[in-house]
Amino acid sequence: MKPWLDDACSLADAVRRGEVRAVDALEASLAAIAASKLNAVCYLDAEGARQRAGEIDRELAAGGDPGLFAGVPLLVKDLEHAKGMPTTHGSVVYKDNVVDYDSIDVSRLRAAGAIIAGKATASEFGLVPYTATKLHGVTRNPWNLERTPGGSSGGPAAAVAGGLVPAATASDGGGSIRIPAHYSGLVGFKGTFGRVPRGPKARNGPLTSHWGTVSRTVRDTARWFDVVSGYHPRDQFSLPKIDGWERDLGTHELRGLRVGFSPDMGGIATLETEVRRVVTEAAETLMAETGMRHVEVKLDIPENATRWATAGAPGLFNDLKEFWPDCAEDLTFEIKAAMLFMEKYRVWHAASVDKFRALINEAMADVFEQCDVLLCAVNPHEAFAAEGPMPSHVESVRVGRQNNGALTIPGNVTGYPAISIPAGLTASGLPVGLQAYTHRHDDKLLLDLALVLERVRPWPLVAPAAPI
Repeated sequence: MKPWLDDACSLADAVRRGEVRAVDALEASLAAIAASKLNAVCYLDAEGARQRAGEIDRELAAGGDPGLFAGVPLLVKDLEHAKGMPTTHGSVVYKDNVVDYDSIDVSRLRAAGAIIAGKATASEFGLVPYTATKLHGVTRNPWNLERTPGGSSGGPAAAVAGGLVPAATASDGGGSIRIPAHYSGLVGFKGTFGRVPRGPKARNGPLTSHWGTVSRTVRDTARWFDVVSGYHPRDQFSLPKIDGWERDLGTHELRGLRVGFSPDMGGIATLETEVRRVVTEAAETLMAETGMRHVEVKLDIPENATRWATAGAPGLFNDLKEFWPDCAEDLTFEIKAAMLFMEKYRVWHAASVDKFRALINEAMADVFEQCDVLLCAVNPHEAFAAEGPMPSHVESVRVGRQNNGALTIPGNVTGYPAISIPAGLTASGLPVGLQAYTHRHDDKLLLDLALVLERVRPWPLVAPAAPI
């Protein structure tokens, strides 16, 4: 059969009904991966995946039900663990780091019948907004091979949008689910902090990392959270399980909800004209279709990317301290620069991060006293060069590194849920996402907003150049 270019739910349902064999779906994905020019896959366990696919087909033939993702081939992002596979963090330093356990979400996906085919590329240690590493090379965007699918979930986004697999794990520490979704025409949902448990053996770190997926459809994301979300004793911050993510799709009463709309979130980012245009058109459509009420919102979100990086630097230092400085030339420019910064790190840097967290939390709380939903852009620009570097200009305006991620980081630092919804294409034919934020724990509301746009402005499930 050909690669599965519909969503993961439709494949799982077809496998469970006996219309598609898991082994055939897997072989189609393996063939697509072998032929791909995206460089989105950094490790394959083809034989292990074939064995599991055969087990699923035999279980179904015996009258069993393997679960909600029965027979779906998927990839695990290289920043998280799949038993028996390398977790390299996209770094030469960790190239031989094979783990002997699954991340919690991976174990839950296996239990739901998913087939773990291998690992997807990520930017080095998840701290670079494009996926090009010294270990794995350059990962490319299926909409345009000269452009990046973003970072750090660049491999998962490229693989799903490029037709290689219907689903992949992803994580978001500063926008790393939402930004690749924005660049690749996918749904990218970051739930309330703790919604998907981290670990086992997860460090506390800066408490910004959220686990999830990049998906082709809203229902894929909903079913994903049905499977992977819920309390786990190895994550002290994990939230109690909420059932019915897929069942409850479309059930929110949206009419009358207060919506604040600011493409640049009150001016904390400089946007490309085309990004602003696409986001504005999508936001206007969403408000018109739902009857949500636009309200003026005063936004006073502080500059965040610099202090977000300061907050994450000690965790990176912990990963590399036993190798530094001998490993310096093995690192990408951005990671080497961060390690050099750590040589100058002092207690006042840590103190400034603590003060910043309190400040931005108050600022976001102020926003949601004024509205129920905040709409803005996901990122200031369309996908840039696959090899990097990050853009230094937005059109004629010079911008600093803090421009990238300025619109997503507030959700990571404060734990508010946020989603990137495919909004349309720029004049150059590249995808743009509309970002929606809402109150903590109102996660399902964001999926219903995305569902409205999916119905009235349906998007391509895979990039036009994906295998047919």
